Amino acid sequence: MIITLEPGANAEQAVARIEQILGDESGVELRKYTFEGAATSVVELHLIGNTGELRESAFAVLRGVHKVVRVSKKYRLLGRPTGTTESVGFEYNGVHFDDTRVTVMAGQCAVDTREHTAAMFAALSEHGLKTSRMGVYKPRTSPYDFQGLGKACLPWLLEQAAEADVRVIAVEVGDERHVEEIHSAINEADCGVGVMLQIGTRNAQNFELLKHVGRQQTLPVLFKRGMGLTIEESLNACEYIASEGNSKIIFCMRGVKSSLGAPHRNFVDFGQVPVVRRLTRLPVCIDPSHSVGNLDLAPDGLPDLIHAVGQGLIAGASMVLIEFHPDPVRACCDGHQSLEPRHLPFLLEYVACVRRAYEEVIALPTP
Repeated sequence: MIITLEPGANAEQAVARIEQILGDESGVELRKYTFEGAATSVVELHLIGNTGELRESAFAVLRGVHKVVRVSKKYRLLGRPTGTTESVGFEYNGVHFDDTRVTVMAGQCAVDTREHTAAMFAALSEHGLKTSRMGVYKPRTSPYDFQGLGKACLPWLLEQAAEADVRVIAVEVGDERHVEEIHSAINEADCGVGVMLQIGTRNAQNFELLKHVGRQQTLPVLFKRGMGLTIEESLNACEYIASEGNSKIIFCMRGVKSSLGAPHRNFVDFGQVPVVRRLTRLPVCIDPSHSVGNLDLAPDGLPDLIHAVGQGLIAGASMVLIEFHPDPVRACCDGHQSLEPRHLPFLLEYVACVRRAYEEVIALPTP
């Protein structure tokens, strides 16, 4: 059962009244969750356990209660209540992540040298971007491929980001140790740069890792759909994170493993962006780099990768996670699918054009 409070209601008083109704022997646990919307915050009180004997009317009449609903859906925390369209997202380190705008997180698949990273941050700074992707720990298919520089690069990576006024960088983590190393590096650097923890496709069902990033509520999470997982399986993985207390999650679509996607690296799944938005309150990100996996040109002169960006944005995605490198030939990871800083102005204008088209379309009268 979920009890939603009126905006501005006294949550502490509501909790106290509900606990009185439940009593000490009910066996029902009460958990409070706050969801940040575009305009207001929504406070929900979740009653977990055997609620079959509880009457909804007993809670609906309490002061400050907006509505009471019984939950039958699988995504208790992240599911979008039926009939609601309000934008829900979150703010982190001065950057807003929600579906009222598009955020571009451009950067390197894997940090390799200080010079390359400095050049990438300089390009982002020139165009006013406050977010970036920077791989530090890189799980690879082969144990002999470049695995990333690890925690050794975190101090200077954060310092360079601060100098470029980049506020948030996405860093993939593979185990609990990586999370703790990032926390320590942020605290030691104390330079105003935040990290978004990225759960890569290979760890999409690493449930202990999911629970760990959920228990820490300081850093938000960018969750990548598992390469061979259904939408339901992937959303349940996100629910693992939220159930531990961290609801600042972005769902990223990065293509699914299938020979039907050839010659692309994966089968582009951006047609399911509206599905995730309908089922959940999560902002949706697209990763065209790993979906397409090359820079081959279409007859119109645009790379397939750029067309994939448009496919995701016209479907309602609100973030683009995309790979760049100042010198792709020398990149230690995925240089063949990385754009160069000189492509950044075109990409940003393209994103703006498609977003305008999306906003015009959703403003049209519906039949």
